[in-house]
Amino acid sequence: MIEITIALIIFLFPLAYSPGPGNMFFAANGARFGFAATVPSNIGYHIATWLVTVVIGLGMITALNDYPNAFFALKISGAAYVLWLAWKLIRAGRYDGQGEAKPATFWDGVVLLLLNPKAYIIMALMFSQFLSMDGGLQIANVLAISTIFTLNNCIAFSIWAAVGDTIADKFRTDEGARRLNLMFGTILAAVAVWMFF
Repeated sequence: MIEITIALIIFLFPLAYSPGPGNMFFAANGARFGFAATVPSNIGYHIATWLVTVVIGLGMITALNDYPNAFFALKISGAAYVLWLAWKLIRAGRYDGQGEAKPATFWDGVVLLLLNPKAYIIMALMFSQFLSMDGGLQIANVLAISTIFTLNNCIAFSIWAAVGDTIADKFRTDEGARRLNLMFGTILAAVAVWMFF
């Protein structure tokens, strides 16, 4: 389980820590209102994350048990999609951040997760790569993967909120954003290659 945990954290690192809707939401709120103001929405987001992740994981168990050949197809498709995400990230420009930040509530965090299609795609990709097909451990694996995923995201969002002002400054220059996107895109591409093999 330690090896899978390390691989999962490496897989999740560029996805959780690179600029995305959730990270930008927490960075903007952290920059404008301070770290403490982001705590309620962070808690709401991650309670919803854990619950939705468990539901998706349990659904994948059923689907993969009924259609075992789909497991291999999902792994290959997932690796290809992550490679595509890496390419998009490497080519991305800076984040303009034109929207005005507002104080975030617990329910803002819940809604942000529920309306974030990127989160659902990452959850499905994650389970396609890391869910064990060992019948006796499947539910335990879903719970462990869901917990690691949720804690990793919570840490990422907290970091983005805590250094929101500094991060926002970096995204205001094309060169700073290009370097950051290149770093995260390269990490993500390496993960995609690892997933293929």
